[in-house]
Amino acid sequence: MDTSATDEIIVQRALTGDAEAFGEIVRRWERRIFALAYGILGREEDARDATQETFLAAFRSLRGFRGDAKVSSWLHRIAVNQCITRQRQARVRSEAALDDEEEKNSARFVTPVAYSPSRVVEGRQETVAVRRAINSLPVELRQVVIMKEFEELTFREIADVLELPLSTVKSRLYTAMKQLQMRLQRFES
Repeated sequence: MDTSATDEIIVQRALTGDAEAFGEIVRRWERRIFALAYGILGREEDARDATQETFLAAFRSLRGFRGDAKVSSWLHRIAVNQCITRQRQARVRSEAALDDEEEKNSARFVTPVAYSPSRVVEGRQETVAVRRAINSLPVELRQVVIMKEFEELTFREIADVLELPLSTVKSRLYTAMKQLQMRLQRFES
C-alpha cells in the first residue's frame, strides 16, 4: 500500500474494491482512536472494544462517507459515538471498581530510576488525581479536554468531530479547565 496516499484517496480505493485499502486506514488511525476511546472511557478493555466497534461501523458505512469532512474527523466522530453508547450501557459502576482500575492504570507510567520512592508515590497520586478529575467531568467537557489536550486536535477539528460551533468547543474547554483546576486544588490541600 502506498503510504504517501492521503486518507481520502485510500477510502476511494476501498470503495472501488481494493481489499487492503481499508486495512491501511485502520493501521493509520488505530492508535489515535484507541487513545481517544481510552481517554473518554478510562478502561483499556472498553477502549479496545470501542476502537474495534469504531472501525467496524466505519467499514459498514464506508459508502456513506461523502468526503465533506476529513477521514480523521469522520473516524473521531464514530469513536465518540461508540464511547457515548458504551457509557450509557455501563452508567452504573461502583466507585471501588473505578478506584481499583485507576490505581492499576496509574502504575503503568514509567518513572525514572533517579526518583526517590516518595517522589514515585507522589507522582502516582498526582496521576490518579488528574485521572479522577478528568473522569469526574461531564462527558461533553471530558470529550473536549481529551481531544484537545491528549489527541492534540485543533479547535476546528474538535468542532467538526462533535458537530458543534467553534465557540461552543472553546467554551467547553474553558469550563472544563476551570473545573479541573478546582478539583485539583482540593488534591493539593
